[in-house]
Amino acid sequence: MYAVVSRGPFIESKSSTVVCAPVYSAAIGLRTEVAVGTDEGLKHPSAIQCDRLVSIEKRKLINFVGTLGSSKVAQLRDALRAALDVE
Repeated sequence: MYAVVSRGPFIESKSSTVVCAPVYSAAIGLRTEVAVGTDEGLKHPSAIQCDRLVSIEKRKLINFVGTLGSSKVAQLRDALRAALDVE
């Protein structure tokens, strides 16, 4: 499972790919992780792993699971900044 982290205009562009972060069922406690779970539409507690960004073809992203609320989006931004070492 993946969380799409590309910005909206890029997602809606003609590009065939988007940047995603994998979602795993286990967290290891890094500040580059974002805890997610049933509130976000998942079946069990998981973590978005921002250290492992990948480019995925849009056509392969077919099973929509859920969305992040504003506080989780803020946590995701912080985790991406840490993973990319940008402030």
